[in-house]
Amino acid sequence: MPDIDKKDRPVTSVTDQEALEFHAMGRPGKLEINPTKPMATQRDLSLAYSPGVAVPVKAIAADPQTAYDYTARGNMVAVISNGTAILGLGNLGALASKPVMEGKSVLFKRFADVDSIDLEIDTENVDEFINCVRFLGPSFGGINLEDIKAPDCFVIESRLRELMDIPVFHDDQHGTAIIAAAGLINALELTGRDLKTTKLVCNGAGAAAIACVELVKAMGFAPENIILCDTKGVIYQGRTEGMNQWKSAHAAKTEARTLEEAMKGADVIFGLSQKGAFSAKMIRSMADRPIIFAMANPDPEITPEEVARIRDDAIMATGRSDYPNQVNNVLGFPYIFRGALDVRASTINDAMKIAAVKALANLAREDVPDDVVAAYQGNRPRFGPQYIIPVPFDPRLISAIPVAVAEAAIESGVARKVITDMAGYARELSARRDPIASTLASLYERVRRRPKRIVFAEAEEEQVLRAALSYANQQLGTALLLGREDLIRATAERAGIDLNRPGLEIVNARISTRVEAYIDYLYARLQRQGYLHRDAQRLIHNDRNHFAATMVALGDADGMVTGITRNYSTALEDVRRCIDEKPGHRVIGVSLALCRGRTVFVADTAVHDMPTAEQLADIAEEAAGLARRMGYPPRVAMLAYSTFGHPSGERSERVREAVKILDRRRVDFEYDGEMAADVALNRKVMEQYPFCRLSGPANVLVMPAFHSASISTKMLQELGGSTVIGPILVGLDKPVQITSMGAKDSDIVNMAAIAAYGGS
Repeated sequence: MPDIDKKDRPVTSVTDQEALEFHAMGRPGKLEINPTKPMATQRDLSLAYSPGVAVPVKAIAADPQTAYDYTARGNMVAVISNGTAILGLGNLGALASKPVMEGKSVLFKRFADVDSIDLEIDTENVDEFINCVRFLGPSFGGINLEDIKAPDCFVIESRLRELMDIPVFHDDQHGTAIIAAAGLINALELTGRDLKTTKLVCNGAGAAAIACVELVKAMGFAPENIILCDTKGVIYQGRTEGMNQWKSAHAAKTEARTLEEAMKGADVIFGLSQKGAFSAKMIRSMADRPIIFAMANPDPEITPEEVARIRDDAIMATGRSDYPNQVNNVLGFPYIFRGALDVRASTINDAMKIAAVKALANLAREDVPDDVVAAYQGNRPRFGPQYIIPVPFDPRLISAIPVAVAEAAIESGVARKVITDMAGYARELSARRDPIASTLASLYERVRRRPKRIVFAEAEEEQVLRAALSYANQQLGTALLLGREDLIRATAERAGIDLNRPGLEIVNARISTRVEAYIDYLYARLQRQGYLHRDAQRLIHNDRNHFAATMVALGDADGMVTGITRNYSTALEDVRRCIDEKPGHRVIGVSLALCRGRTVFVADTAVHDMPTAEQLADIAEEAAGLARRMGYPPRVAMLAYSTFGHPSGERSERVREAVKILDRRRVDFEYDGEMAADVALNRKVMEQYPFCRLSGPANVLVMPAFHSASISTKMLQELGGSTVIGPILVGLDKPVQITSMGAKDSDIVNMAAIAAYGGS
């Protein structure tokens, strides 16, 4: 195994106070419920409730399976716990488990568009717990059990699976097993091993460990080649101390009695125990090219750095996100339930689990898309010792895992709905997921790999200070706080922000030793534009945007973020006095509209009022380039009020001419126009124009004018429930981003990260 330098690993740092503030801000908690049908008129209410609701009631009474057609049951999972084994925190009770269960519900929605509700059951009595859950079956399409102590979890899951006709899945067991097994398949492939002859030792005999052993046996591992250990040593045939029926089922016929003895000559070690469980001597005693899965959280049984000092031929996985090959349950449970729900499965059986294992393993062997590259330590991951498990934000998971699970459910006879067009199902799944959070996650990881010094030009404002603190806490780089030091410190004291921490630096323009250099630079740029030397002095001494932009221009900072105290166009004028366009580029603003199920880039939303045909073509190229850099293959629609010549008009002529210009330039992305927004975004409407050159709905919209771009994005945000990020400034020679006036600290951090990423 190659050396791993800890300082090179991306680390997400979250303080206790930040975590509490995150959960408390706005509406407390992480969930809300929204209707999926209109509720605007009396007719809507009549259809949704009385008298219209009586019709589906009768239909379901006549045929219970129609509940999947007329209610949310088919996309609803309950996340249920009694809080007896919360994460690594132990038995803290049902109520204390609620933040975790809410978080699990959020992950279901975020990654697989599965609606989920958390239920915390306040009992440690197994029979009471089972009786509570069993009668909830009509409400849900599946049950995800979570954070229940062993051995209770085995009894609860087994009996509920017998009593209920919907999937019951204890993720602490099976989720870990599925992800670990996928990584194991690939590690065996890389080391030339056969699973039927491979010797595996599993340290730990709790829920996850038992599930791992059961799954690898179901996949073909020879039982005689597996040794299970607990705190008392090897679980061997004839042992009586500390045994139960689940351990006894995996008791080995062996002379080994300790973990150290069991690991001699072992090919694979699974750790689901505690920090420090694997010693250097144990690791040395393993076979050549050992496979080490140290999955204890938050601290593994042995770290990759420690293994690298012992031997250089190991393949390692851990449960942590700051090392390669993370065994992360989020790679499994959302997608497994997605597939199970979509075929109305009555259970999640071994065939479905193994299908998920194989799909995950195969995905890691494929070339990764561009939007994963930045997240994986700034490099393109390739199948090999450092990449045997896909990363959680790989957008292909949603179209790979559910399809495999659904196919296995159908073939094994537990599906009550058959999907005949699996390719079409995969396309539908891809459209369900909003990938922007993945894009931002990968962007953040790339910046952590190469931290940047970003100037926060309005650091006297509280939300800017909070954003700068968050930027530093997330280890994105150094936040340079520009302003008057006394005011910055006074604002920080009022807000309870500690400025005496790494990653925060105050830049006081009045005493900076770089002031004269900045004045000379700015005067040289502006002297033939009617500016006197004293004008340059005034701008540097008194205007934070000019000072910050000059810092960036002269390399004293890597980028800047501004905008909350003045309008966008004014801030942009300030910056452009100091920084030029990239050669051969045009400065534009691109907004990311994060709509349900899709992300759309809208341009130009900041700079050009009434662009000419030539400018529209330039805007299309710049916006397409940004989309591609952020991992989206661009499909550009040149929008107008008309569609392909009807109705005709002067403004549409400019759009048609822009398309001709792009034709002459032979650009390397899909584009077409002029077209109305519904044609660009709706596949069925687009099909009315079979000659349209777009292969699918557009993800880059080039607006015919600034006003239409600004109006449409603001309407989406206010009326359509969409999130709009930006405008992202594109085309400048140095990274600068401008927020909207009054932006929240989270918005400012996003824009700072985009600046650090090099979004301009």
